[in-house]
Amino acid sequence: MSQQDTLVEHALRSGKLGSQSRPPLADRMRPKSLDDVVGQRHLLTPGKWLHKIIVADRLVSLILWGPPGVGKTTLARVISHSTSRKFVAISAVLSGVAELRSVIKEAEEDRRYRGKSTILFIDEIHRFNKSQQDALLPHVEAGTVTLIGATTENPSFAVNAAILSRAKALRLRAVEAEDLVGMLTRALRDDKNGYGTVSLAVEPEALLAIATVASGDARRALSLLEAACEGALQDQKESLAASDLKDLLEEQSLLYDKSGEEHYNLSSALIKSMRGSDPDAALYYLLRMLDAGDDPLFLLRRLMIFASEDVGNADPRGLQIATAADAAFRRMGMPEGIYPLAHACLYLASCPKSGAVKAALAKAKSLINTYGALPVPIKLRNAPTQLMKEEGYGAEYRYAHNYQEGFAPGETYLPEKIVGEKIYEPTASGLEQSIQERLARIEQYRRSQTK
Repeated sequence: MSQQDTLVEHALRSGKLGSQSRPPLADRMRPKSLDDVVGQRHLLTPGKWLHKIIVADRLVSLILWGPPGVGKTTLARVISHSTSRKFVAISAVLSGVAELRSVIKEAEEDRRYRGKSTILFIDEIHRFNKSQQDALLPHVEAGTVTLIGATTENPSFAVNAAILSRAKALRLRAVEAEDLVGMLTRALRDDKNGYGTVSLAVEPEALLAIATVASGDARRALSLLEAACEGALQDQKESLAASDLKDLLEEQSLLYDKSGEEHYNLSSALIKSMRGSDPDAALYYLLRMLDAGDDPLFLLRRLMIFASEDVGNADPRGLQIATAADAAFRRMGMPEGIYPLAHACLYLASCPKSGAVKAALAKAKSLINTYGALPVPIKLRNAPTQLMKEEGYGAEYRYAHNYQEGFAPGETYLPEKIVGEKIYEPTASGLEQSIQERLARIEQYRRSQTK
């Protein structure tokens, strides 16, 4: 038996590796103190408000908001080790009103008869519906429990306003790659919970590759390291290079890359498919992004932008449908919210397109940049005072509704220096063709009346 075989066998026997009863590496390496927490310097640097209230055990109700794997549950667990209060944790996915009532009842008894306060941690609090969240409100308000809620969703939309008004919402950020590399290095050196008992050299480039693919998710970084190390030890390798991780990291990138190149590739493909009037491709890329974990609110925002930028007046209903889909999604959530998302995507991909709104904005901006703040023509200015009237404000202005066609012949509205410039030029696509024809009739009439 080789030395490496002996090391692996010893580690397996001692429970250091691979045991099915052994918790995952991410759970084993979960911090127990504030000093061990990875990232979140904007909240946990000594002297910061959150750090001070945790150390002083003067906690208030909190809503911890951030993407998966940034340490919301970890921070709650650290608080549980740092407080003299009773700490109770439940999951909104697994718990209902009955369990919540039981926890509240026990907290009331602890407070009344034992003089002991309770911290109630609710993981994924956005999973509680309105009535469940309402059931919490009087007990948070009365101080029966100090609430810590963890959510990946924007609390402005996922948490009742009444609870938000009684809790401090804190945004946790994706963990920086440098911090992830430090965390992975500690896991490799840890004799008790990590790989410190195993002779396996992991190159710094491999750790950086794992940290990059993890995209700020500490839990995923540790899970990737665990998978890589277990695979290397199974293959009896003594070292692990970045090149050894290619297959593992490519698969993970496909599934989870929400902020790197693939995110932007898919976003670009979605927009270009809709612009090219291909609903099949548009829906395909939309679902690819959702499956990869992209925020549906990001996708809805892109659809609303597209409705004005690429559809515009060719079909004004496009913006109505996109904004209606956004409103419907915010009320439904997932999974049902995928229907209005797909509805808007397919409509925008199928309806007439026009880039005239975007072109008009660019032309107007160009004129402003070229000529600066040109004076408004005197005839278009209001004259609320006698002095302004004497200065000629509003003189010679012709009221459009006084004319049979609804516009004054020969009248101009742009500053004198740029009269005649064409800013909005509607296309012949969809409803914009009617706009184009009407503007052409107005122009022809004006010319005929000024001859």
